[in-house]
Amino acid sequence: MSLPSSLLQALQQELEQDREALLRAVEELSARYRGEASPRGGRFASTRAEVLAYAAARLPATFAAVQGVFLEAAERLHRFSPGTLLDLGAGPATAAWAALAVWPDIQRVVLVEREPEMIRLGRRLAAAAPHAALREAAWMRLDVAAGVAGLEADLVVASYVLGELGPGTVAALVEQAWRAAREVLVLVEPGTPAGFRRIAAARERLIQLGAFVAAPCPHQEACPLGEGDWCHFARRVQRSRLHRQLKGGELAYEDEKYSYLVASKRPAAPARGRVIRRPRAHKGHVELDLCTPGGVERLVVSRKAGALYRWARKAQWGSAFENEKPRNGNSPSGA
Repeated sequence: MSLPSSLLQALQQELEQDREALLRAVEELSARYRGEASPRGGRFASTRAEVLAYAAARLPATFAAVQGVFLEAAERLHRFSPGTLLDLGAGPATAAWAALAVWPDIQRVVLVEREPEMIRLGRRLAAAAPHAALREAAWMRLDVAAGVAGLEADLVVASYVLGELGPGTVAALVEQAWRAAREVLVLVEPGTPAGFRRIAAARERLIQLGAFVAAPCPHQEACPLGEGDWCHFARRVQRSRLHRQLKGGELAYEDEKYSYLVASKRPAAPARGRVIRRPRAHKGHVELDLCTPGGVERLVVSRKAGALYRWARKAQWGSAFENEKPRNGNSPSGA
């Protein structure tokens, strides 16, 4: 996955400054995301240098993860075509760029963000957008922790936001975001045990409120994963030369791991199953760990399975399994 050319060019222009200062800011921000340093009052990026560091280090990966989730939402909600978007904790509007890449007919975008420098950067980047809805987006300077009552849109998204809130605030925001969503709510968190726990708790509450889980889960039942296990996925991000320099990486790509939920106000068409770990290819067969309506099952697909084997050879971590429920599976022994 690569950023849209208009966004990439605008971002590169923003980052053409003191590389040494930007590198230091990237290192500090990365330490905060890893939990090695505490953000000031829960604020991960507030100064101009920190915001640019965020854009350099996190914007491409966030875009990749959120776009992947939106593509899955479009697959599971066949008639869903949002006209309005509400992005809670929008940062520099990364999720809005991703949404418009999937649903270019979105007409109105509302972006809620508390950091003035992040809003300024978001406005500058949006000026280069090919979509009028993003260039003319309404920005609201507001801390989502204080509540978002009264806002609404067809599609509501909160990406990489819940982890920045206090424990007592997360549940309240999830409920308010659900009320704000006329049709669909999307939540995205880091693919860590803590990120998954936040998604799992939100999923449980949203089901209680009447939500239909569209993805990634193939069912509405309690999560079948055991203690110490967590559901997360990965998306590969192409790194620009500047991105490699700032992150000290030699590879031309990185894998962004994330957990997510797509909740709908109307029945969806969830996958029959979901590949929840990297497939293991062996000589003559492929092993897949699937989340299914019957729980977590291991499916062994031999070459004799024909079309199913060919699919299994191409299956990736996170792929939807659309065949009938496997009959030869058994519970995997571990993560």
